[in-house]
Amino acid sequence: MKKVLVLGGTSFFGKRLVQLLIDEGKEVTIATRGRTQDSFGETIKRLTIDREDKSSLIQAFKGRQWDVVYDQSCFSPVEMRYSCDALKDKVKRYVFTSTMAVYEFGIQRKEDEFNPNTYTYIYKNRGDYKGYEGYQEAKRAAEAHLFTQTDFDSVAVRFPIVVGKDDYTNRLKNHVMKVKNNQDIGIESLQNRYSFILSKEAAKFLYHMGESTFIGPINAGAKNDISMDQLITKIEEILKKEARVTTAITSENVSPYALGGSWSIHTGLVNSLGMDFSDCERMLEELISYYVQQEV
Repeated sequence: MKKVLVLGGTSFFGKRLVQLLIDEGKEVTIATRGRTQDSFGETIKRLTIDREDKSSLIQAFKGRQWDVVYDQSCFSPVEMRYSCDALKDKVKRYVFTSTMAVYEFGIQRKEDEFNPNTYTYIYKNRGDYKGYEGYQEAKRAAEAHLFTQTDFDSVAVRFPIVVGKDDYTNRLKNHVMKVKNNQDIGIESLQNRYSFILSKEAAKFLYHMGESTFIGPINAGAKNDISMDQLITKIEEILKKEARVTTAITSENVSPYALGGSWSIHTGLVNSLGMDFSDCERMLEELISYYVQQEV
């Protein structure tokens, strides 16, 4: 892998991926809408695209070749179809950032529990997918198009909840601050379990997938998962303060991790390939402590 195209790459762990590629001496091009400034200076090339306008991709990619494309910004099968059509014969390997949302709610979901090769879908635009169920359908359909309608050496990396000191969503921080400020946290079930991954480890794994020969869907995340009860308890212990958890959920108090069930992945496949990730509980303890210290 020498020449790399990144669709997206200007926020969160996408930025980490681009920086890692630069540090490893790759020739990097990012393709975005051009609305978000980046800090990469002259170390990268930039293309402006509209993922819902096929002609803009064809024009941007005209006369260019890459070894690998990392797709960080696909949120519909239409976007996947357009990018794949525009990149036909221009790239060998396609690494798609997918999500564990492709699975039904549950604990320790394995890769074969969602098969994109047999998934029936229709092509819709990003704006047609609403809420969590829409997000799930969009990512499933995007995977299905990639694996069934293209000839790339393709990988779909199914990430769990991504956290880190650079997490702009502040979802974990939200829990810490609510406990600190004696505010209600609306949680329907404290027994729901979740998987996480550090942003720097997500970027590192994506990089590794670009260099790898692995093909297919793969889960990547921290060792083990954790229940909401365990997470809240850790925040209480670090803050030395009792959380005010309520099942009377409102739009103001609802937990950012409020989903319809457990959201947890099995990482046996990725571990068998020699990839290792941080321990979930220790990772979250360090981040909780970081947020607490930030607000002192």
